[in-house]
Amino acid sequence: MFKKIVRFFKKKSNIVTLKKRALWVCRYAVSYWKEMLFYTLLGLSGTVLSLTSSLVSKDLVDIITGHQTGRVITTFIIMISMTLGSTFITQVSGYFSSKINLRVENTIRSEIFEKILSADWEQLSSYHTGDLLTRWGNDVSSLSSAILSYIPNGIVYLFRFGAAFAIMAKYDFTFALIAMAGMPFTYFISRNLTRRMQRNNMRSSVMNAKMSGFNQEAFSNIQTIKAFDMIGHYVRKLKELQSDYVKMRLNYQKVYIIISILLTIVGLGVSYLSYGWGIYRVWSGVITYGTMTMFLSLSGTLTNTLNSLLSLIPSGISITTSASRLMELTELDHENYESKEAVKEFYDNYCKDGVELKVEDVKYSYRNGNEVFDGVSFDAKPHEIVALIGPSGEGKTTMLRMLLSLVKPSEGETYIVGDGGKEMSLSASVRQLISYVPQGNTMFSGTIAENMRNVKEDATDEDIINALKKACAWEFVEKLPDGINSEIKERGGGFSEGQAQRLSIARAFLRHSPILLLDEATSALDPKTAKEVLKNITEDEYPRTCVLTTHRPGMLKGCSRVYRISDKHCTELTHDEVQEIINGG
Repeated sequence: MFKKIVRFFKKKSNIVTLKKRALWVCRYAVSYWKEMLFYTLLGLSGTVLSLTSSLVSKDLVDIITGHQTGRVITTFIIMISMTLGSTFITQVSGYFSSKINLRVENTIRSEIFEKILSADWEQLSSYHTGDLLTRWGNDVSSLSSAILSYIPNGIVYLFRFGAAFAIMAKYDFTFALIAMAGMPFTYFISRNLTRRMQRNNMRSSVMNAKMSGFNQEAFSNIQTIKAFDMIGHYVRKLKELQSDYVKMRLNYQKVYIIISILLTIVGLGVSYLSYGWGIYRVWSGVITYGTMTMFLSLSGTLTNTLNSLLSLIPSGISITTSASRLMELTELDHENYESKEAVKEFYDNYCKDGVELKVEDVKYSYRNGNEVFDGVSFDAKPHEIVALIGPSGEGKTTMLRMLLSLVKPSEGETYIVGDGGKEMSLSASVRQLISYVPQGNTMFSGTIAENMRNVKEDATDEDIINALKKACAWEFVEKLPDGINSEIKERGGGFSEGQAQRLSIARAFLRHSPILLLDEATSALDPKTAKEVLKNITEDEYPRTCVLTTHRPGMLKGCSRVYRISDKHCTELTHDEVQEIINGG
């Protein structure tokens, strides 16, 4: 065992990792030192009352066996007071523990939530949604509980153990040694449990994330599962996952049961040995009946406290496991929003006539090495609608993500240009100047008005209705019983794809941004409605710069310029080439 410990700590990487995790947890813990101190003091007070009760019970037994009736009532009252006081402290401690724990958990959860949302999109997309939910939920709960209780409990347990041993040693040192006899066995058994628990915690976290991800995907795609008659398949997959999870838990439970039985046997052995030794010492006249009663009580306290101390080891493992999983998220590259004010100032000073978008000699590859762009360039000016066309999978959506700074070019420049040629590089902060309509249904649950105000909190009902009219959505919204206060179900449920798409376009209009990005935003609209939406964009006096991707040739009629993205390059098409595509469509 000693050699293993030495080998472990000789590995510099292990020390650095443990230190890094501990410091990361301590960073949160330090913020709550007052709560931790309060919790510790409550625990110490309860321990003092509990140990004092043992001393009082000793005196009570001695008084009764010695027939000192004059002191019985006084001692009995003191003992009841101690018990009530201990109960009161326990309840108060439990209440404040829950109250503080909820506050700490919510604070940490909101911080981790913000860090997840502000993390680099490309890195974050490598995590499954179910895994993120598990980390944000289970791991944060584990961490918050540990921050409040781990150090205070360690202090309280050590104090209780030391005080109980000191009291026993004062009255009879041999009894104290007997009470400690089970320690080597308990430590040896717990060491094996600790190693297994460490492995089990990691497997359990991975399995929980897998289960959560499976459930999230299944519930989000019920329509597809039904359409392809995959209910049986998904039920079988769930049962397989459940079976794997049960096997993992039961294997661990078997070991835990065996170890618990061994610990119980050791505990019983120490207890009965203490009983025997206590009876012998009483019969020998060395100690009184009261002292023996106190010893038996304190012997149980020592055993229980030792087990509590040892339980801190798996708790520590659980903490570090959760910490390492949360650290992965917080250590992702984070988007920089520090230049928001600078962007606003740039727009106010140099963009009275709109914003020009420029992409110059951009190169970009996916993380798997697949090259998407090799020297791509194009630009879009105010009052223009610039179309990006090309085969599926050639990078049209990726280009819009680049304009949103969700992905960054490995080479080249992406920037905006204002009056007098003033330039500013695209960044996360520039998104405040952009409205975006992505592919698919992107409406949130809630009312239509709530969805609209997600992008503009101070929007009036009139503002919302005007935006709906521009997106050709008011024609069906006004017929709804509750109008703009009509409910939208999860993922736009309750509305057709075309209606949900028009609501998404209206939301982008309401934001009233100088840059509008449309990613196949009219794919679910009939040709007439699609042309009407495009016409409303064109005729709007607001100096808006619009970039859209489309597979519909008819949409190119209202575009100022058309670029084809294909074979990693971007080429501007001539008027004749565009007309040929339109005629061919």
